[in-house]
Amino acid sequence: MAANKPNSNNINIKNRRATFDYEIVETFTAGIVLTGTEIKSIRQGKCGLTDTYCMVINGEVWVKNMYIAEYSYGSYNNHTTHRDRKLLLNCKEIRRIAKENLQPGFSIVPLRLFINERGLAKLVIAIARGKKQFDKRQSIKEREDKRTIDRMFKH
Repeated sequence: MAANKPNSNNINIKNRRATFDYEIVETFTAGIVLTGTEIKSIRQGKCGLTDTYCMVINGEVWVKNMYIAEYSYGSYNNHTTHRDRKLLLNCKEIRRIAKENLQPGFSIVPLRLFINERGLAKLVIAIARGKKQFDKRQSIKEREDKRTIDRMFKH
């Protein structure tokens, strides 16, 4: 097969803040509509998911405020860094996401951006419920307890 093809499958950008701020209910994997310079920047790993969210507009799911750096070798055709990008999901998934998003306290949050084995950029999004302050404190306590237990068994 393509033995000389560079391995770009190691791209795995995570939204670490999402699992802290939200309780994940259900996840979906969606394709993204990108321009040529955007996919090149993603393959270089120059993108981020901080402060990113999704919306359902006219039966389409859009990701807002996703940062993809301008491609360093791009010309005047380079893309803007924070433009809205359409997500590719089937109709059944879009209806389910739209229905859940209408309920109070639920949001659509991007969790992870990766490149699959076919070289396509995919975004894992989740229907999530916002955590209260005491839930966040509980998450921090559980994480610290896990670290101390790991330290005790390591030494």
